[in-house]
Amino acid sequence: MIHRKLRMGMIGGGHDAFIGAIHRIAANMDGLIEFTAGALSINPEIAKASGVSLFLDPERTYSNYQEMLEKERSISVEKRLDFISIVTPNFAHFAPAMACLDAGFNIVIEKPITFSLQEALQLKAKLDETGLSLCLTHTYSGYPMVKQARAMIAKGQLGKLRKVWVEYPQGWLSKLSEREGNAQAAWRTDPTKSGKAGSMGDIGTHAAHLAEYITQHKITHLCADLSIMVEGRMLDDDGNVLLKMEHGVKGALLASQVAAGEENSLKIRVYGELGGIEWSQLEPNSLIVKWLDNPTQILRAGSNYSHLSSFATMNCRTPGGHPEGYLEAFANIYRNYAKYLLAKINHQEPTLENQDFPSIEDGIRGMAFIDSVVESNLSKDKWTPFKI
Repeated sequence: MIHRKLRMGMIGGGHDAFIGAIHRIAANMDGLIEFTAGALSINPEIAKASGVSLFLDPERTYSNYQEMLEKERSISVEKRLDFISIVTPNFAHFAPAMACLDAGFNIVIEKPITFSLQEALQLKAKLDETGLSLCLTHTYSGYPMVKQARAMIAKGQLGKLRKVWVEYPQGWLSKLSEREGNAQAAWRTDPTKSGKAGSMGDIGTHAAHLAEYITQHKITHLCADLSIMVEGRMLDDDGNVLLKMEHGVKGALLASQVAAGEENSLKIRVYGELGGIEWSQLEPNSLIVKWLDNPTQILRAGSNYSHLSSFATMNCRTPGGHPEGYLEAFANIYRNYAKYLLAKINHQEPTLENQDFPSIEDGIRGMAFIDSVVESNLSKDKWTPFKI
C-alpha cells in the first residue's frame, strides 16, 4: 500500500497562460498532490523558463509533451508520474490526452473536453481500452452548496421536479476584444480553435452540466436560439435554450458573454412539487431553499454544520462563516480525484464521496450539448433531440 503524495505532470499552463496557475493552486491545496514534471508551453523557451520559476527539477521540465511522455514512462514506478493534467485550450486536448493514455498515465483535463464529439467518443474508447481514469474540471460542481442541492433533490426533499432555470451571463466579450490583443478572446472566438460554438461551448456547457449534475436528470430535447451580438465576431456570443429533461422536467438555459457589466454570474434555480432551491456563484456559500408551506431557509456552507449532507461537509474546509470560493471548489475536484486514484492504486474501493468528480461521460455530454444546440439553432423544427 502506498502512502505518499500523488505525482502530477502538466501539459500547458506556463507563465503566459491563464488557467494553469489555478490548477496548480487547486492541486496543492490539500497536500495530496505534488507538482513534479511539466511540458508547460509549445514555446520551448517559455516552457523552460516556466519550469525554473515554478522550481521544477530541470530534468523534468520538458520542451514538449512527447518528450515528457517518452522520458516519464521510462522512470521507475517509485518516481513515475501518477497522472497528468492537460490545461491547454480545447483544440489542443485530444492529441496529448490520447498520448498520455497510450503511455499509461491517468489524466485530468479542462472543459470542453475536446474539439468535437467524435474526439470525445474516441477518448472514451481509449479509456475503456487502457482501464485508466479521467477527471474533467467542471469547476462549479465542486462547490459544497451545489453538492448540498444535489443531495436534497436526490432524497426527494423537493418532491417531483418540474422546472429548472440556469443562467450564465458574462460581459467580457461586449467589445470585439479578439481584435484588440486579448489572447483569451482570440482563441475562444475562433471556430478553428474553439469549435462550432462560442458562448455556448465556453460557458453554456457549464450551465448544462450544472443543471444535469444537481437534478440528476438528463437533457433529452432542446430548442436553441443563438446570436452574434458583436459585429465582426465569428461565433455566437449569446444564446437562449429551452430544455426538455427526463421525467417531464422543463427548463431554460441562458448563456451570454455580452451582458455588459456582468462577471461570472452563474445561477441556478430548481423547483419541485414541494419547494425549490436557488444557488448563485457570486454568493456560493449560501443555498436558498424555498418551501411551499414553510418559510424560506438559507443554508450556509461550513464543515461544522451537521444538517448538511456528507457530500457537502466533506467539501468544506472551514467552519461556517469563513468564506470559501472558486479556488476551493476547483480544489475539491482535485482532492476527490486524488483520493479516488489513491484508492484504486491501493486496490481499495473509493467512497461515494471520492467518486464525486466529473468524468468522461460528462465530457461527452458537454460536446453533445454543443452539437445539439448548434443543430437546433439551424433547424426549422421546434425541438431537437439531444444526440450522442
